Amino acid sequence: MEGKEIRKGILHLIPTPIGNNSIFQVIPISVRKEVSSLSNFIVESERSARRFIKKIIPNKNQDELNIFLLNKFTIKSEMEGYLDPCLNGLSMGLLSDAGCPGIADPGALIVSKAHESGIIVKPHVGPSSIILALMSSGMNGQNFSFNGYLSIEKKQKLKDLKKFEQIAINRNQTQIFIETPYRNNSFFFDALKALKNNTRFCIACDLSLDSEYIRTQTILEWKKVKTNFNKRPCIFIIEGGG
Repeated sequence: MEGKEIRKGILHLIPTPIGNNSIFQVIPISVRKEVSSLSNFIVESERSARRFIKKIIPNKNQDELNIFLLNKFTIKSEMEGYLDPCLNGLSMGLLSDAGCPGIADPGALIVSKAHESGIIVKPHVGPSSIILALMSSGMNGQNFSFNGYLSIEKKQKLKDLKKFEQIAINRNQTQIFIETPYRNNSFFFDALKALKNNTRFCIACDLSLDSEYIRTQTILEWKKVKTNFNKRPCIFIIEGGG
């Protein structure tokens, strides 16, 4: 008689706050229930993950947590056994450092591996700066592209901005970017230099926080505004003005 097949655990995609506001302002109660039942987590930052778990479930025993680290420094061979708990019947949680796992986040690698292994993937509702920015930009939300980070080399960045502006015009496709917070001002001034005056440009800053700032206007209008986005998490969005 063949042995009974082990029922695989579920990989829960656990959202985390994108700012320092109260967790329960942005994270549903249903997420708290799932986190309370899990002991195995794949995380981008162990310190941030343990802090989040402590806040959402204060009485959870941190010593019983089994943490697997997944970030840009993790090599592929290190990930081989990360999903073993799921394969052995235990559900796991995948946490991003901020926001939703798998969106501009290395967690996508594990999600892909889970699908290959026949593991059920369960996404949970939570904040995404990319989606929040697009929602509030007033730009085309049916045809858009998230392009991540542009080159830090100025000449290449200016070239890329012009390229994506043309794509926005030709395809009627909203173009979304993110930048390292301490480079925000540089990105902003490069956009003013590279883009056409009638191109609409949105800056969504400090999303979900009390200091939230969201504004969409033409490049010409932006040139008249004094701004400082240094060290504030921002999303930048381009829509072609034709």
